[in-house]
Amino acid sequence: MPVNFAESPPRLVPGRLLAATHNAGKVTELKALFEPHGFDVVSAIDLGLDEPEETEATFAGNALLKARAAMQASGLPALSDDSGLAVTALGGEPGIYSARWAGEPRDFYRAMERVEQALQASGSADRSAKFVCALAVAWPDGSEAVFEGEVHGTLVWPPRGTFGFGYDPVFIANGETLTFGEMDPDRKHAMSHRADAVNKLRAALLP
Repeated sequence: MPVNFAESPPRLVPGRLLAATHNAGKVTELKALFEPHGFDVVSAIDLGLDEPEETEATFAGNALLKARAAMQASGLPALSDDSGLAVTALGGEPGIYSARWAGEPRDFYRAMERVEQALQASGSADRSAKFVCALAVAWPDGSEAVFEGEVHGTLVWPPRGTFGFGYDPVFIANGETLTFGEMDPDRKHAMSHRADAVNKLRAALLP
């Protein structure tokens, strides 16, 4: 079910769809998930749009903030993803600050090291974690919808694999033996938190 749903939002009709993100890895995944359904996915990078500051306290709030800004700037239906890693033993951190743990310029090896160091300092043997994705759509008529997806797993160290992006090389989904960084991208796309959110969106909004 959607996390937040405008009254009678329009369907998403195949055509031009703006991916409101400056993360090239997310753009690649969103293209893979939506283009087979007839969408021409363009990104905020392609259109030279500014990236708004993420000021909300939840994944859903930040996803909506970014989708609204991109829709208002472009006049196109805008799709925004806000996602991150939530580690059980760290009380859900880094959570909405997952990208910020990588610093500027973004260095996710450093971010993965920070997570591992925090886990070691916690003294906990619990290495469970989940990826969370909030997927928001904002239409030019003001309608909005948000869908959340999750994938649960375990953190490993050191990082393994060169596929994916972000924290993928340290995350093994439950029931798997490969990290998302080692896994064939198509296989990851089929089970990821982003795929979970997209499947909920498809069920609600696609013709």
